[in-house]
Amino acid sequence: MPEEGEAYMAFASIDEVQEGLAGQDYICGRALATVVFLSLRLGRPLFLEGEAGTGKTEIAKAIAASLGRRLIRLQCYEGLDAASAVYEWNFAEQMIAIRAAEAAGGADRDALKTELFTEDYLIERPLLQAMRSQSGGAPVLLIDELDRTDAPFEAFLLEALSDFQVTIPELGTVKAPEPPIVILTSNRTREVHDALKRRCLYHWVDYPDFDREIEILQARAPEAAKALSREVVAFVQKLRTEDLFKKPGVAETIDWAKCLLALDVINLSPAVIADTLGAILKYQDDIQKLEGSEAKRILDEAKAELVTA
Repeated sequence: MPEEGEAYMAFASIDEVQEGLAGQDYICGRALATVVFLSLRLGRPLFLEGEAGTGKTEIAKAIAASLGRRLIRLQCYEGLDAASAVYEWNFAEQMIAIRAAEAAGGADRDALKTELFTEDYLIERPLLQAMRSQSGGAPVLLIDELDRTDAPFEAFLLEALSDFQVTIPELGTVKAPEPPIVILTSNRTREVHDALKRRCLYHWVDYPDFDREIEILQARAPEAAKALSREVVAFVQKLRTEDLFKKPGVAETIDWAKCLLALDVINLSPAVIADTLGAILKYQDDIQKLEGSEAKRILDEAKAELVTA
């Protein structure tokens, strides 16, 4: 772990964080900008939790782009182990080398073993890539959806993030010349161990309020008319108050607006909503709840709030 106070050459202030991320079409509030600033200034990993579709993955992409750093993404999944996250040997190439040596009349077994386990046959996975020297400076290492993994992988990750080094038995220890900028995300399908959280700065990424979601939509779908954008955001925000299995995130708001634009929709109507529900709701039970008069009720309530706002 970097020493306390060791800074990445990054943003000079919280305002610069907001401006830099806005330059990548990522609109964030001051609380999130503050924890990003502190994470970079102190060299601490940043742990982001929140519902799916609230922009946790996108912020890593925006930070990497605004700082001109390489983004290295480790997509977590059930059963992910240390070997898959760090490195693998290219067994196919090793077998070809063995066959070639045999065809050439054989080779010294010990010498061949030494030749097979070299960098030439090493497949670097995200964690090892993040420990390598990068021409543009320390990379941004995104460890995405950590909650999909299990406790043994968390324990390994805790050690790796403590020392920023990994060991390859055949080659030795690889230590990062400069610690990567680490961002971990979780959709909170399960609790991540406290020991790992204590290594990080923490922020809950919530759904944005109306004004901020309008800003986000205008940044990501600038061709959408202001009136349509307001109706879309009002409807989605009202939809989030309903009893749904999976509430639509900001990503769904953007996707829906782009679908409406592709259909040349000017204003929302119950018929249009019924035709495009698949862009904002991803479960059939949720879609069925909005059939009939429900979509009209929510739309009428959303428009009424727009009038009184």
